[in-house]
Amino acid sequence: MIERLLDVDIFTWIESKTVPNSVDRRRAASIVADRVCGAVADPIIRNEQENRQLATISAYLKKHGYEFIQAKDVDDFRNIPAGRYSYHFNVAVFISSNSSVNIPVDVVIMRKNAKHGDFPLLIECKSAGDFTNTNKRRKEEAIKIAQLKNTYGRQIEFILFLCGYFDSGYLGYEAAEGIDWIWEHRLDDFLQLGI
Repeated sequence: MIERLLDVDIFTWIESKTVPNSVDRRRAASIVADRVCGAVADPIIRNEQENRQLATISAYLKKHGYEFIQAKDVDDFRNIPAGRYSYHFNVAVFISSNSSVNIPVDVVIMRKNAKHGDFPLLIECKSAGDFTNTNKRRKEEAIKIAQLKNTYGRQIEFILFLCGYFDSGYLGYEAAEGIDWIWEHRLDDFLQLGI
């Protein structure tokens, strides 16, 4: 099993059936160490980026008179009081006529002027340090919006809060799915959404 999984581009001596010299070993060890370091560091960095994005949204909303409410204090995302917002809310969606699942939503904001029955604004925080992974992840949001619309109708609002490297291919794909976005450096775009 180990031999099948070994990357012969890193461990070059395996295919050639030679003894590795010190340069070969050091190069292979450096690549493996970099991959291990990345595997450990990447989730930490992603969590910190999300925390920073949530803090940025929170500061903006508080400045505009919104109050935070714990998700556990609200039984359903549609019942958040007007002028309140919450983080990490589970929203139930149907995956078949008799089966549902919860999908996580990073930020849920009920507008100050919301009336009974209005949907809150749902926000997914996304940050990317390069263009590589964004196109792999773009389908996640497309699935979420499809599930939300199938469950709650076309009036549900789901937007992305973006920071980093999102190219026109990613943005075009999301736009084609009916998903809009706000850039982290353009917070006043929330005003266009009635926040």
